[in-house]
Amino acid sequence: PFPPPSRPPAMSPPQAQDFIKGWPHAELLQTTQLREALLASFKKGLDMSHQYLNYGDKENGAYMLGHPAFRKALADFLSKQYGQPVDPKTLMSTGGASMGTDLACRVHCKPGDIAIVEEPTYYLSFSMVRDRGMSLLGVPMEPDGIDVGAVEKLCQQNPGKIKMLYTVSVHHNPTGITMSDEKRKKLVALAKEHKFMICSDEAYQLLNFEKSTVKPMFYYDDPADPRVLSVGTFSKLIGPGVKVGWIQAHEALLKPMANIGFIDSGNNPVIFSSCNLIDFLESGGMAKHLDHVSADLGARCALICRKLREVGLEVVQPKGGYFVWVKSKGKQTGRNGQDMSVNKDKFGDCMRLCFAWLSTAQIEEGIEFLRP
Repeated sequence: PFPPPSRPPAMSPPQAQDFIKGWPHAELLQTTQLREALLASFKKGLDMSHQYLNYGDKENGAYMLGHPAFRKALADFLSKQYGQPVDPKTLMSTGGASMGTDLACRVHCKPGDIAIVEEPTYYLSFSMVRDRGMSLLGVPMEPDGIDVGAVEKLCQQNPGKIKMLYTVSVHHNPTGITMSDEKRKKLVALAKEHKFMICSDEAYQLLNFEKSTVKPMFYYDDPADPRVLSVGTFSKLIGPGVKVGWIQAHEALLKPMANIGFIDSGNNPVIFSSCNLIDFLESGGMAKHLDHVSADLGARCALICRKLREVGLEVVQPKGGYFVWVKSKGKQTGRNGQDMSVNKDKFGDCMRLCFAWLSTAQIEEGIEFLRP
């Protein structure tokens, strides 16, 4: 007798994947175009080592807010990206958006002050604020950004105590929402009325999946009574290891940054690393790399949103950034939404999923894992 037909091997069930990390996938960091453009830029940077390795020079003095050549190159690059004029005097080089946020709190707030944050929001902003001895109050997000009515109410309830509002105003982490033009104007008006600063985390400002005309919050500010610090970074565009970012603000808000102890003593912390990017910015290498990153991550964003809908979950597809925000219908993956609320008492049924770190196959398997 013939042996019984062999059964096909059972398909292994889909496994959970790492949607927690807000990291770029490794392939984005090792393209030939990126490596060659950075190498050329680094070599050109060494031609000016007598300045880039020093505290300053005779003509410019100490580079407290950053080397003038980098600030100019950055201004020219941002001006083309934003379609807006950028004055180098309104820029300070930093070690990234986290340093920019920390500097904003150090200079413009003191222990005992209150900061307003969105709920949900980038959860590590909580520790940056609390590290400065400040307390936090949360306000809801709406489909067009922060609930400005709730902000106004908190200001009225805490007269003179609110000194900072932290917002992820564009491609919001975690919801993907971009604040409307109307709300930006209203928020700046409230800041002037109630005398608080706006720290606008714009880490994803340039990471767009379609053409964008959204301006940084800086462009809504009043030079006569400046209230806005627009915080930018190359961490999500080149890679987090580059550790170069900027603050864009009117000079009256930037000037006190040079008096912070570690800057007053040690000078601007990213002179050498920022100046090694000058040719990368001026040559068009950065703009070309940004196009590649935006197209790559835009495709991954579209994939994860399609897969989420296929398994029966609802998602608003972001137009930029790294994350999608999804309400669970049972199984969970990624980072739980509770972390994104001030007291960890909201959004327990929500998930923040990063689509930038995993391969496309891992994205598909990780979302299939959620299928009821």
